[in-house]
Amino acid sequence: ALAATIGTGNIVGVATAMVSGGAGALVWMWISACFGLSSKFSECMLAIKYREVNEKGEMSGGPMYTMKKGLKNKKLGAVLGWLFALFAVIASFGIGNMTQGNSIATSVHATFGVSVTVVGVVITVLALLIIIGGIKRISKVSEIIVPFMAVTYIGVCLLIVLTHLPQVPVAFGQIIQSAFGLKAAAGGAIGAMTVAMQKGIARGIFSNEAGLGSAPIAAAAAQTNEPVRQGLVSMTGTFIDTIIVCTMTGLAIVMTGAWDMGLEGVAVTTKAFALGLPFPAQVSAFILMMCLVFFAFTTILGWAYYSERCLEYLVNGKKFVITVFKWLYILAVFIGPFMTVSAVWTIADICNGLM
Repeated sequence: ALAATIGTGNIVGVATAMVSGGAGALVWMWISACFGLSSKFSECMLAIKYREVNEKGEMSGGPMYTMKKGLKNKKLGAVLGWLFALFAVIASFGIGNMTQGNSIATSVHATFGVSVTVVGVVITVLALLIIIGGIKRISKVSEIIVPFMAVTYIGVCLLIVLTHLPQVPVAFGQIIQSAFGLKAAAGGAIGAMTVAMQKGIARGIFSNEAGLGSAPIAAAAAQTNEPVRQGLVSMTGTFIDTIIVCTMTGLAIVMTGAWDMGLEGVAVTTKAFALGLPFPAQVSAFILMMCLVFFAFTTILGWAYYSERCLEYLVNGKKFVITVFKWLYILAVFIGPFMTVSAVWTIADICNGLM
């Protein structure tokens, strides 16, 4: 679940939110996460309660099963469950696939000058080797990469904070003032606050996926018979993702002023690392690129599992359809790098909204 959650939203998403919504977008990310803790608990608890055993003997669950079995109006529940599964399959190409491939290619090209085509081919082949192996191979790769990448990234961000300690109170003041439009003129305060709110909440949901319905699909596979305990465990994902990882990114960006330099996407966070870390700019860019590549790649793997489970629900486990879908999903990994940053993120936001 963390593999699919901690992704480009934590590095690129925070940056895009701050560039378009101001430094205060981070506050609205925190607020969305506070509500997200309760929605993540609820959706993952219900996933255990209403899960089923599929033909392979694996546990299958998520919002589609919760709606189908949990709502009193069974016809409405069946329709809503089917629609959710359909939108999740479509969304997997946005939030879980092309956005991530685009961010990896952009970052590697900016750091090493490697062509987008070469990067696209490499990540597509790697995705193919792991995704074809199914949930067990995805989980084996994720359980090695996710803790390592999260600890590394948090450690690097802490180094920026510790080497700029006097600027931390100023940064927090700037973030809070911007969140509520306190710096804008009287007439523009509401407008500034609205933009910060919209960008912060949109990127917060993209990042932590609370209430989106994706994490319960992973939670349903957990080896537990305690729905409440699984709900509590799943809540920690939102906390780690937004309150810890996104905050670290946001502080680095605000303390270095990178959000207000006319840059966009991963270039914002790259600039923040270059200015904030006590290393040469090339070393800082390399560290960020490696974090981004691992973050994004594990998200591609996590969403491959989510979308496969949803498609399984839609087609009643027809193997041929699921196999064709897997190949289309892998092909989309290659297409993502060639799309524009704004187009990829717009597609992702629309799909998230539908879910």
